Amino acid sequence: MRVAVYCGARTGHDPRHSAAAAAFGNALAEQAFGLVYGAGSVGLMGILANAVLGGGGEVIGVIPETLATVELLHPGLTQTHVVADMHARKALMAALADAFVALPGGYGTLEELFEVVTWAQLGLHHKPVYVLDVAGYYAPLAALLDHMVVGGFVTPEKRGVVRLVPAVDALMAALVADEVRSPIHSSTGTGRVE
Repeated sequence: MRVAVYCGARTGHDPRHSAAAAAFGNALAEQAFGLVYGAGSVGLMGILANAVLGGGGEVIGVIPETLATVELLHPGLTQTHVVADMHARKALMAALADAFVALPGGYGTLEELFEVVTWAQLGLHHKPVYVLDVAGYYAPLAALLDHMVVGGFVTPEKRGVVRLVPAVDALMAALVADEVRSPIHSSTGTGRVE
C-alpha cells in the first residue's frame, strides 16, 4: 500500500506538527507502507520523508520542474519523478497512491487535499482520504465542513469523504483497515475516526 501525503514545506510554529510528521513516517515504514509525496527536503515534507527512509521504507517523490529548487528536492528518495507542472504532479501522486493523508500545511496542502476530496465526491476514485488533526490544527476546517452540510452544500454522506483523525496511531489503524478492505473503501459516516 502507498499513501500520498500532503503537508507543509515549512514546519509551522508548533513543535507537535514536526513530531507528528516524524511519528507518521516511522509508522509508515514499520507497516511497510510506501510514501508518495511532493519530493521536498524541507519542512514537514522533509521530516516525513526522512523518517520513512530512516526506517527503511519506500519514498516516491513527485515535483514540478519549477519547484525542484524552491522546495529543495530531496536527494535520497527511492524514486523521484520530475514533472512538467502542478497538474501533472497531482495526477501522478493520485495515480500512485492507495490512500491520501493531509498533515498540517498551508494553501498548497489544502488545494491538494480538496482536489482528491472533489474527485472522491464525483466518484472518480474510491480511495480513503484522511486529515491528521495534530493538536487541533484542522478543527476550524472540520467546523467549516460541518457548516457546509448544515448550509446544504455538502450532503452528510459526502461529508464523510474527509475523515479527521486525532492521532498517528488512530490514523495507522484506519489505514491498515483500509488495506484489508482494499480495493473497496467506505466513504460514509461522520468523517471522524476515534
